[in-house]
Amino acid sequence: MAQKAANGTLRSGAQLLMDCLVALGAQKGFGVPGESYLAVLDAMYDHRADFDFIMTRQEGGAAYMAAAWGKLTGAPGLCFVTRGPGATNASIGVHTAMQDSLPMLLFIGQIGADMAGREAFQEIDYNAFFGPIAKWTVEIDDPDRVPEMISRAWSTALSGRPGPVIVALPETMLTAMTAARPCGPVTIPEPAPTADDANQLASLLATASRPVILLGGTRWQDEAARQVETFACAADVPVVAAFRFHDIIDNHSPCYAGDAGVGMLAYMKQLLTDADLILALNVRFDEMTTAGYSLFDVPRMAATLIHSHASDAELGKIYMADLPLHAGPNQMAALLAGLRLPVSAARTSWATAAREAYLGSFAAPQPPGDIDMRQIMAHLQAELPDDAIITHGAGNFAMWPNKFFKFGREARQLGPQSGSMGFGVTAALAAKAYDPDRFVLCFAGDGDFQMNGNELGAAMQAGLYPIFIILNNASYGTIRMHQERTYPARVSGTDIVNPDFAALARAYGIHGETVTHTGEFAAAFARASASPTGGVIELQIDTEALSPRATISGLRAAAKS
Repeated sequence: MAQKAANGTLRSGAQLLMDCLVALGAQKGFGVPGESYLAVLDAMYDHRADFDFIMTRQEGGAAYMAAAWGKLTGAPGLCFVTRGPGATNASIGVHTAMQDSLPMLLFIGQIGADMAGREAFQEIDYNAFFGPIAKWTVEIDDPDRVPEMISRAWSTALSGRPGPVIVALPETMLTAMTAARPCGPVTIPEPAPTADDANQLASLLATASRPVILLGGTRWQDEAARQVETFACAADVPVVAAFRFHDIIDNHSPCYAGDAGVGMLAYMKQLLTDADLILALNVRFDEMTTAGYSLFDVPRMAATLIHSHASDAELGKIYMADLPLHAGPNQMAALLAGLRLPVSAARTSWATAAREAYLGSFAAPQPPGDIDMRQIMAHLQAELPDDAIITHGAGNFAMWPNKFFKFGREARQLGPQSGSMGFGVTAALAAKAYDPDRFVLCFAGDGDFQMNGNELGAAMQAGLYPIFIILNNASYGTIRMHQERTYPARVSGTDIVNPDFAALARAYGIHGETVTHTGEFAAAFARASASPTGGVIELQIDTEALSPRATISGLRAAAKS
């Protein structure tokens, strides 16, 4: 039995857990209640003045919200779920947090330690289940060790390449008493390049005539992003955003050349192929950023590669760098801020052409049907506030915010590198939970929205009211596009029969409208923006318009040729 602390305080394991989380800086958590962690819910009651638990309708939505919180704030997003089905439902958000390098803590109520190993009700071995998709999994059996394990979980989620940590909480531990004191805040050091690293980097950059900065990942500080931007503009080095990291660099900057991601355009492939030096800052070289690993030879690309990352495990994982640098993004930005490259006419011409190609990429053919997304995106670009947060899930519809919107210095993008549908709806709610006064806009497809549309209930209950634009083409458009390319005119399993999304929104107390013609959008958007309960705008898109540059008839014609 635990001895009383010097101040006479005894706490339950659950109370100590919440004391630790608040001491570490936690402000909000997302989840679905469960009997396996009732003691934690009770401990949250004591912290209701400084910790807000946002109840969702399904654990997958809660885990998405925690992942989005991690990307938006840089602090671990917290998710609380019950054992068994609750944990497995949440696994989609864990996978997203891992692929997107987002700090996250998933707390799972667990069966009592006295029943372990018997396949008790809803029992799961969480280390075996989550091990391949999480940075660390731990089960806390002793309440005395809660401060140690929670400090380690918090640090693990944030250090190196950030990611999700799974913490299982047996019921018997949560109700046991302990005299242990809560932990305090933790400091996460960021590795820095050495003086020799800096000299080699400067030498390689000075001799390159066609360099590209490729950047992405998380834990960027605003000042660091501006330092990279300033260096790139002064040195005439085009900056390319890795898949769904458009918002690190000001897209209006003359050095910004676009994104290397899904639906990669021909000019971007050519830019990366022709580069004689790639300075990769904080990227993990995922499949989408490399066009399925087709742009660069593996394991050594033709261009000189300088690769920096806060995790040494990412260096040499796929491509062997000529100069590998174990350094975080902010330390690398500080290094670049001190560099001065000699003027180069070749670099100037190279950077100018890259920027012009990016600006030219906004041109797209006239889409079929009565909704012209080109005009709608232009309207949004003009109307959205500079610090708007834009969220989206996965699908061809995401090409509109990804390829036809310029993110300014204050704007933020929350979209899944994992390509997981339904993320945008819940990310928008997390963004509103973070800053209720900030303008939050979610793009969703009809299929994408229905993955987590039930979380409008969470929005209604918690008072979280973003704007949702649903591009309804009555189809799983991305899959239909691939289907038409491979099996033209043989439609199977991709048509969707949808509800009235505007009516559905109104059922949740949210403003809802349906737009059938482009000219109706501006007024509808103004009304939704003025609504105190946010809004859902359903755009009825022609099914023929599979993507900004692909139509069903075009794909079928190409298949015949």
